[in-house]
Amino acid sequence: MRVVEVRTGVVLDRDGGALAKMLPPFRLGVGGPSPGGASTSHGSSRRSHRLILAAIDEERWSGAINATAPEPVSNRDFSRALGGALGRPSLVPVPGTALRLLYGEMADIVTTGARVVPAKPLVLGYEFQHPQLQEALKSTLAER
Repeated sequence: MRVVEVRTGVVLDRDGGALAKMLPPFRLGVGGPSPGGASTSHGSSRRSHRLILAAIDEERWSGAINATAPEPVSNRDFSRALGGALGRPSLVPVPGTALRLLYGEMADIVTTGARVVPAKPLVLGYEFQHPQLQEALKSTLAER
């Protein structure tokens, strides 16, 4: 029996996941990089569906599959891209205490991060709709 385990990164969804929690402070101009300089591997919830369907439909896909964009970014670059997409500043680091209040247990993920690359999808020839963070954010924020 073929088994596929799809793993996601920071979810870019304006109505849920990590991005939904980031939007209010960034829209107010008080969002910024978290302490620690972690890497962020992002993926859109809506676009991940395409990858999941490919994993179900294609027999070549098996095992652990990372459903993240091909290029992880630093937390600082993620904050700059989000601030830029919203037309807001994002220079001042957010204190760890504020992150724990906002994200709860997820704060550790935000501060330590993980540099995850979708090696199997790339080897299997999967084409990502928005591989670059800036275009993924613009597309996600424009969706209704």
